[in-house]
Amino acid sequence: MANRPTHCTFCDLIRGSAEVSICHEDADSIAFMDIQPVNAGHVLVVPREHYESLLDVPPEIGMHLFRVTMKLAGAVRRVTDCQDMNIVVNSGAAAGQDEPHYHVHIIPRRHGDGFDIPLPFNGSDMPDRTLLDAMAARIIAALRDPMRLQPSNGDGAEAVERSVAVPVFAEKNPPHPSRREGPNRIRALEGAHGELLRDDTADPGAD
Repeated sequence: MANRPTHCTFCDLIRGSAEVSICHEDADSIAFMDIQPVNAGHVLVVPREHYESLLDVPPEIGMHLFRVTMKLAGAVRRVTDCQDMNIVVNSGAAAGQDEPHYHVHIIPRRHGDGFDIPLPFNGSDMPDRTLLDAMAARIIAALRDPMRLQPSNGDGAEAVERSVAVPVFAEKNPPHPSRREGPNRIRALEGAHGELLRDDTADPGAD
């Protein structure tokens, strides 16, 4: 559990120390009506334990909250007769989070209601494909190895030397069976974007 702030309005609601209109509750989550709704039926889905932001929420709780959100979204749609809706998470002050307790918005939408989350964002440019590919490669690398060494700044390109497992799927001249004991281990220099900068796969015993 993340450190609880001196005061959290949602924690007060969960403890029953303030009025709240609950539409769902279980051992790990509670959902209630937003007191300043975009439209009628605006619901907040909240973990019972205090987690400040998305990055603080344990994966199992995050998955549970999403299942509850999906279940409630169908009910909200039927009750409000709104076919359209936004499912919104604001994580952190820069993203517009106004309560220091992680929560998910279920917002029924109607044409002309005045609410908007404009995507694509009009203030953004379309980056070059190479920049998009580089960022995708960095995300893939972070998923594979969350503890990988990161550049010291956003423009750096530090390389990391590591041992890489390379499975061999087919070979023109397969090695002796005694040498087939799992993937070959090589020494490689890996760039900041996960690219292979040096390939040391050459077999020292090869001709």
